[in-house]
Amino acid sequence: MSGSPTLGRSRSVVVDGWFGGSDPWPCVSPERLALLKRLEADFSPLEDGATGTRVGIGVATGADGVFLTEDASLVEQERLLPLVMGRDTASGRIEWSGNHLVNPWEDDGSLADLERYPKLRRYFEAHRERLSDRHTAKKAPERWYRTIDKVAYELTGREKLLIPDIKGKAHPVLDPGGYYPHHNLYYVVSDAWDLRVLGGILLSRLGQFFVECYSVRMSGGYLRFQAQYLRRIRVPDSGDITAEQAERLRRAFDERDIKRATAVALEVYGVEQIPD
Repeated sequence: MSGSPTLGRSRSVVVDGWFGGSDPWPCVSPERLALLKRLEADFSPLEDGATGTRVGIGVATGADGVFLTEDASLVEQERLLPLVMGRDTASGRIEWSGNHLVNPWEDDGSLADLERYPKLRRYFEAHRERLSDRHTAKKAPERWYRTIDKVAYELTGREKLLIPDIKGKAHPVLDPGGYYPHHNLYYVVSDAWDLRVLGGILLSRLGQFFVECYSVRMSGGYLRFQAQYLRRIRVPDSGDITAEQAERLRRAFDERDIKRATAVALEVYGVEQIPD
């Protein structure tokens, strides 16, 4: 990688390699492009099998008006799954609105037998026309009451970072375990990371820098924090972060302090500043 030669009023940068695959090419300033390429070369992607770090999305139903409820007595208790919505994360902490998923899935991945759950059967039958009219039901009419996505039960009790899709700034929120995410939330789980430390990195301007480079900015300046972009964020090896830096990242994450999180992230990545 070389410096940025000046060509009249234009600016350019020469990099050692270009972008492969089918992902969109970043459309950013030469200085940002140079930094992005250096970080991509020096650090590993967020989603990494070696650390068990995985990015996913919450459950899509195809009929939220049927599958989502705040009525805890609507169907059998074992058929209700506490569901966290994007708006429940607005404060930076989960403030649960009381929504549940009317859950048609057993923990082995099979559809529940409606004969075993008379309240569930009556409820779904009352909405059969609407549920059967969905594309996912037309493909398999005998499974007309399924949600688009299966429910992975183990995710509910697992610690995870929740990231709303459409935001002006990165907004990772910790779920210590207890909720299943709705499909307007992406989640990050890991076998290696302290998720508060990782949350501090993702909260920082450097964490957002990656999404700004990869994502198309929407009307109003909003970004799409989708899995395809989150997976490409580069992160250091968690073992390369000192105990002091880790504690500062935890505190910055807990206090939603983007400035302090950014200061530590710049240290960790060896970056002096983030170019415009």
